[in-house]
Amino acid sequence: QVRLVESGGGLVQAGGSLRLSCAASGSIFSIRTMGWYRQAPGKQRELVATITSGLSTNYADSVKGRFTISRDNAKQTVYLQMNSLNPEDTAVYYCNADVRRSGDYAILNLFGQGTQVTVSS
Repeated sequence: QVRLVESGGGLVQAGGSLRLSCAASGSIFSIRTMGWYRQAPGKQRELVATITSGLSTNYADSVKGRFTISRDNAKQTVYLQMNSLNPEDTAVYYCNADVRRSGDYAILNLFGQGTQVTVSS
C-alpha cells in the first residue's frame, strides 16, 4: 500500500513562512507529477502547485512569487516553501501524487491526509 504523509503545518503570523513536506512510502515503482492542493473552510479544494518528475513547475496565480514547490526524487518527497503568508492562505493543505506501484501498470492519483496551515492577522 502506498501512503503520502504530510508534515510541517502550523500557526504562523501574517508575513511569516512555513515549509511543508510530503513523503511517499510503500511499494512504489515510480512517481510522476506531485503537487499540493488546499481547502479552506466552506470552499472547494484548489490546486496550489505541481511539479513533474522532470522538475517542471506550475503555480496557482494566488501563490506565484510567494510559494516554491520542489521535490527530492531519491527521497520520494515533495516540499512546499511558503513565504509572505497571509490569512487567505489559511487552509488544510493536501499532498497529491501520481504513483505507479511496483508490479502494477496502473497510475494511482493519491492524496495525503492533510495538514492544517493557519495564518493569523
